[in-house]
Amino acid sequence: MWRILAMVALLACPQAQAQTKPARALGTQFWNLTGVTLKEVRLAPAGTKRWGPNQCANDKDGEVDFDERLPISGAASGAYDVLLRDVKGRACYARNVAVREGEIFAIHEKDLGRCAWR
Repeated sequence: MWRILAMVALLACPQAQAQTKPARALGTQFWNLTGVTLKEVRLAPAGTKRWGPNQCANDKDGEVDFDERLPISGAASGAYDVLLRDVKGRACYARNVAVREGEIFAIHEKDLGRCAWR
């Protein structure tokens, strides 16, 4: 019985519905867990060098701080190589990152391969 009441309350309250699916409502996002502030985030289909636009242009200050989320545009679900450049201009790569439309993907410092800031 309590489950039915909870479902009725959820359906009756749009704010409760919004809280159950925050990632999809906000679109695809990158969560920066690299330990540095980034000024460039570019995606390329895994194994290619076809880098897309700088996703940091989607942020109001043009940078993504450590533990900040960045909206990602134009990336379909799939595997990507990600080019990351910090505010000092040092580059790093994360390979074969799974991106799913409407979800959050994170890159941790431990996920980085060759890296100029490590």
